[in-house]
Amino acid sequence: MAKKSLSLPLRVGLVGCGNISNAYFKGIKPFPGLVQIVACSDLDVPRAKAKAAEHGVAKGCSVTELLDDPEIDLVLNLTVPGAHAALNLQALQAGKHVYCEKPFSLNYAEGAKVMKEALKRKLRVGCAPDTVLGGGIQTCRKLIDDGSIGNPVAATANMLCRGHESWHPSPEFYYQPGGGPLFDMGPYYLTSLVTMLGPVESVSALAKTTFKERLITSQPLNGKKIKVRTPTHLAGVLAFAGGAVATVTMSFDVGRHRLPLLEVYGTEGSIQCPDPNRFEGEVLLWKQGKDDWEKIPLAHQTGDGRGLGLADFAVALRDGRPHRASGEIGLHVVEVMEAFHVSARSGRKIALKSKPRKPEALPVGIKI
Repeated sequence: MAKKSLSLPLRVGLVGCGNISNAYFKGIKPFPGLVQIVACSDLDVPRAKAKAAEHGVAKGCSVTELLDDPEIDLVLNLTVPGAHAALNLQALQAGKHVYCEKPFSLNYAEGAKVMKEALKRKLRVGCAPDTVLGGGIQTCRKLIDDGSIGNPVAATANMLCRGHESWHPSPEFYYQPGGGPLFDMGPYYLTSLVTMLGPVESVSALAKTTFKERLITSQPLNGKKIKVRTPTHLAGVLAFAGGAVATVTMSFDVGRHRLPLLEVYGTEGSIQCPDPNRFEGEVLLWKQGKDDWEKIPLAHQTGDGRGLGLADFAVALRDGRPHRASGEIGLHVVEVMEAFHVSARSGRKIALKSKPRKPEALPVGIKI
């Protein structure tokens, strides 16, 4: 059946009614004129129907039924990481745009197939995280673009904890290929770095697995053991095409630390960035010659919910401009993360193939 010409709001079909779906159901509500979830699906169809009833969505259905619905413009892919690329391809082949949770894919090759399919069909692909569109990282981006710290020299990004088995209701996939601290949390930090500094040129890294087995202490799987099949502590150095160098540490093996989450250092000053897993937060600037850090008011008022990337996607479609939370950036971040693993196994520095364009900054005082 031929699809109708696109008009806003963008009609969204959500696939994957798991733990993250509630954040999207709620996060899209501030943008009713731009995006609307009209159907949701899951391998567990009763769960999809229950989510539809809970959030006032018109239809809960099977994945096949959702993909076959000609009224749906975009598939919001919230499945587990191992299913991201395959479902993205299915959605594109069904004639629908795609917006995917992170990570975009488990490796560069399968993600590149998605982008090739989208290009062939003249469809768009977006990818989380959209936290980089929040007031926190966008304010840091503006400081860098305005020359407040001079030329960027270096950065550091650190996410260290003891893993997710103490709180997540189904934590097994975090310890399988495509999981671990890098593929789980790395996209927030790496996408923020790319947003502020541009694309990465090469990666050198080390990796280890400290605990070969994990014990779940959360409900409902309390007492179950997980065999760990992916590195859980990774440390690397990123060289950016623009000349900056970043040190990155991602770990599920560290109980406590005092490292900064994310900082950028320039020839004339430094920026303490907020938690890149959040939309807003405190931004601190230190300038050469000053005694202390200065708190910088957020230059962008973007709200705090996982609907911002989809809202920008809809406006970009309407206006014929590139959307910011793009598949190109998502694929580049996957290539960076894959390079961590390849470098750690081979002991070599890995040069990257992808060179995405740095996404446009949000205008000051943005209202999508």
